[in-house]
Amino acid sequence: MTASAWTDDRVDRLKTLWHEGRTAEQIAAELQNGITRSAVLGKVYRMGLSAGRPDRPVARKPHAAGAPRAAAEPPARSRGARAEPPPVPEPPSGGVSLLAIRRGQCRWPYGDPRSGVSFCGRPVARGAFCAGHAEVGYRTPPGGAGSLLALAGLA
Repeated sequence: MTASAWTDDRVDRLKTLWHEGRTAEQIAAELQNGITRSAVLGKVYRMGLSAGRPDRPVARKPHAAGAPRAAAEPPARSRGARAEPPPVPEPPSGGVSLLAIRRGQCRWPYGDPRSGVSFCGRPVARGAFCAGHAEVGYRTPPGGAGSLLALAGLA
């Protein structure tokens, strides 16, 4: 049986550094001897330490000299305000079945998977969707990151 790299002293040091707000990368560098960032994150998760961690501001890297600076940042959106998503185009009459859809046809689904699904079938404009569906499907949700679930208010 091999000895664990997580000695009692290392675990205590991990707890102290984690509650100080250090990153997993910084903690791994300090603990050394085969402790990786992933090992630190795994141990933190197994010990349930992330729930008690104080929020800390994200440190930004300093701007490199000589590099062009970005123009003005866009104004911050209030949390309650959401941009209205573009309307989803109405399905064409009947749509296209799964077996009949071909390359170059929009794959936006219509219907309920339990009772039957058809696809838009219009000519593709971007990715796998027609222009109208691409505007909805490839839209970045408010706040920058997320998915279509966030856009639909389900996340």
